[in-house]
Amino acid sequence: MPRRTDPDRLFVDHARIFVRGGKGGHGCVSFRREKFVPKGGPDGGDGGHGGSVYLVARAGIDTLFDLSGKHHWFAENGRPGEGGNRHGRRGRDLIIEVPAGTLVYDDDTGRLLKDLTRNGQKVCVARGGRGGHGNAYYATSTNQTPREFQTGRPGQERTLRLELKLIADVGFVGLPNAGKSTLLSRLTNARPRIADYPFTTKTPQLGIAELPGYRRIVLADIPGLIEGAHEGVGLGDAFLRHIERTRVIVHLVDLCPPPGSPPPTEAYRTIRHELEKYSPTLANRREILAGNKLDLTGATESLEALRDATGGEVLGISAVTGRGLRALAEAMWQAVQQARAEEHTRRPERIDFGEEEDWPELDQPADDAT
Repeated sequence: MPRRTDPDRLFVDHARIFVRGGKGGHGCVSFRREKFVPKGGPDGGDGGHGGSVYLVARAGIDTLFDLSGKHHWFAENGRPGEGGNRHGRRGRDLIIEVPAGTLVYDDDTGRLLKDLTRNGQKVCVARGGRGGHGNAYYATSTNQTPREFQTGRPGQERTLRLELKLIADVGFVGLPNAGKSTLLSRLTNARPRIADYPFTTKTPQLGIAELPGYRRIVLADIPGLIEGAHEGVGLGDAFLRHIERTRVIVHLVDLCPPPGSPPPTEAYRTIRHELEKYSPTLANRREILAGNKLDLTGATESLEALRDATGGEVLGISAVTGRGLRALAEAMWQAVQQARAEEHTRRPERIDFGEEEDWPELDQPADDAT
């Protein structure tokens, strides 16, 4: 009987890899010798340049799992030159596909090299070495039989640290068993694991909500937080970075918590405290507060108490029955549009560095490679 694979084990958001550009081919020392050609001269060709290593963001890839099992990535070496003025073939470039939202760090210096946020965005992380010149390159009127040639240069080498931050419009936060996974399954076609015990969700989940009028928003559900998560309690704050890119936070509160669990007002304050400890910027993100499980007895009273305690609007919903979900979806859409408009007004003028792979910090000549 085949062993079942746990889908949670397939979600990998960190990887460390070693990349190396291809070595350039050596130049060739050759002289033309043919019958009836007494003065052939040098005809050694140049070596081909080594291939480069590129990282490319691709849609449809949601994890760094494919990189976690392979740690060395080498581009092809350039071929050496040959006689008859034949130049060596250039080495093939190596393309490594990663999810959109991948941050690329130089592991030795800790420097952020690139943040790949858009589908198709590409960056060169290791340049190939230059091919060496053959002796035909050195022929002059005073040096008609050169025997000099140039060896190929080595390609660049780097150890990269890759970190994935999921890109979504809306992120769900809340205590364990607040109903986040159920809400995600009702609003999207995602099928997260749902059960009646805490920490059912162990890895972030993504889904796309389809609204009337051909409107779409991307939703992200992260594992439940508990008090002390910023200090590593429970699953800790390891997954909070996945909602750092979200424009809106939906704070889901259980209106009818089980015995032994904190009341709705205290649950709300607990999550707010953890967000503030993790990142004040994230805590100040636009927030929609929703009280879940409105279908249970006593939920209405808890909803009013939560409104009084927070002093703001609280949407009452039932993720199981679907009550209030249309209003919540519209509220999320409006909040996302407002956030996008604010981003557009305060976005600084973009500096054009040309193609993504030619950014100054990465465009180092192969001759300087170590």
